[in-house]
Amino acid sequence: MAESEAAAEDLDVLIDDLDYLPGHFHLELQLNFEPRSPALLRARDLKLQRDGLRHELELAAAPQRPAVRHLLGTFAFYLEELDEAREHFLAVAREDPSNLNAWANLVHVYGRLGQEGEEEACAGRLARLMGLAEDGEEAAGDPQLHAARCLAEQGYAHGFDVGCASPEERERVLAAGIALYDKALGYGQQIPKEEKRGWYFTMATLFIRLDGILLELGSEEQKRLPAFNRTLALLRQVVKSSDLHHRALAWCYLGMLLERKDTFSTTPMGVHDCGYSGTDPLDCFGKAIEIAKDQPPILNRLAKIFHFLGKQDMAIGTCNMALDVLRDPELNRQAYCTRAKIHIRAYLHDLERAKMGLGGMPDRSHLACAKADLEEVVKVCPGLKTYLDIGQVYYYMGVDAVQELLAVDEAALNQALVFLAKAGESELGATLPELQLLRGKCLRIKGEEANAAACFKRAVELDDAGSSHTEGFGCLLEALLAQWSQAQLSDGELGREVDAWLRRAQRKYPAARLRQELQRVWRCNTGEVLGLARALVTQGRPALVRLLFETMEREGEGASTPRGRRAFSF
Repeated sequence: MAESEAAAEDLDVLIDDLDYLPGHFHLELQLNFEPRSPALLRARDLKLQRDGLRHELELAAAPQRPAVRHLLGTFAFYLEELDEAREHFLAVAREDPSNLNAWANLVHVYGRLGQEGEEEACAGRLARLMGLAEDGEEAAGDPQLHAARCLAEQGYAHGFDVGCASPEERERVLAAGIALYDKALGYGQQIPKEEKRGWYFTMATLFIRLDGILLELGSEEQKRLPAFNRTLALLRQVVKSSDLHHRALAWCYLGMLLERKDTFSTTPMGVHDCGYSGTDPLDCFGKAIEIAKDQPPILNRLAKIFHFLGKQDMAIGTCNMALDVLRDPELNRQAYCTRAKIHIRAYLHDLERAKMGLGGMPDRSHLACAKADLEEVVKVCPGLKTYLDIGQVYYYMGVDAVQELLAVDEAALNQALVFLAKAGESELGATLPELQLLRGKCLRIKGEEANAAACFKRAVELDDAGSSHTEGFGCLLEALLAQWSQAQLSDGELGREVDAWLRRAQRKYPAARLRQELQRVWRCNTGEVLGLARALVTQGRPALVRLLFETMEREGEGASTPRGRRAFSF
């Protein structure tokens, strides 16, 4: 017993003396902490992130693939798919026997599997690579290179964390990832130039996301400035890369940064230091497109970025270029799906403006274009995402283009429900709150208030804590009020339902966002709300009545915040 305790103490001292520790399971990622959300929702988030990583693996340059595989293995481990996790780490070890993270992660997996022999063998291999073997055997290869790549792979993982509940947490995780890359650069003096440019690209991506969070939090520009200038310097190196993917996206990111320079009171000095004085962001976007003109995967990535930036015409044009090169929807479904998403967003933008009296009727040709693109895809490679997107299109084709209150095409609504049922057949689809919300909205238009309310309840249950997507809760309140006004619920049943679900919403959604959603419901259903208040007073629930009226009195607060409409295309 004393010997084992002494050995454990020696190990602790050894670990404390190390400048770095290989492996992914000790990193301070939310992924490695005790889950905050129920197991079902955590598994959903892991699978969604894993799907995105699999797409990254298709685009990743050879030096970056081990970093992606390590993350795929880590996600598989937390999904209890231990054999798959082991295979991912073994694949990295076979391709690069000196990869420290592969052996450290295998130690963790074999420990969970209870395979002590393999666990000890991997631990011994790791110790020899790090020059820590008891027999004094020297490390194989260059320990500095091993350490540099180990740290860079760990830094990459910080861009794909799961479970961060606030911008501040995401800021911390991204900053930690950048710090690991900085440490890797300190060890990596002998890293090939092209591989190092790949690191610069990922660092720039983390910096851009970090700057977006700081903008969201309203941070002082002096806090943003050093990182902003450094990102420009990193991208200046990446645009020299021989990797077309990195070079094209680097020019795109430069365009983004040059547009953001106007968020500073004075042009950041990095713009002048890097030689971008007077450079037009549109020229940067044009260079990105020119580099990618014969590469549909890169064009599709650029189109998604332009869509995110609100440059819809540019995004549509880029999708069209990708389709000119490769028209087959089975091989280039991303171009069809992105173009459909752009049309859906354009329609929703116009619909929201029409609801507020700021514009005319939305152009329903957007829906026809989105439908045509998605039908091309669903014929050859149907899947959850496509079913959800085309279900959304059919829903909007079936309801009025003014307030979403009247059915104008019953067949379209039924078709929407058919596609949503297909989406819900998958294990992942059954856990998506946006799917339940859309089903509920279809059923509400068809007059099935009780079924709609059940869907909206499920949507609220599936929402993450801290989510700003309060639309499902607002729709639930409206469905309950409609049931009550049609005598499908008694005063007592309505009071109990509203009380229970309002308390749940208070625990789940940010207070300002919840207040905004309640204000919308009250404005659109004033008569029913007053009737509800009288019923609650009769039931002896004055505290709930007080909360409702306090909400209405605060209508001026947060009025400029946009409503939390959920993006159905995840």
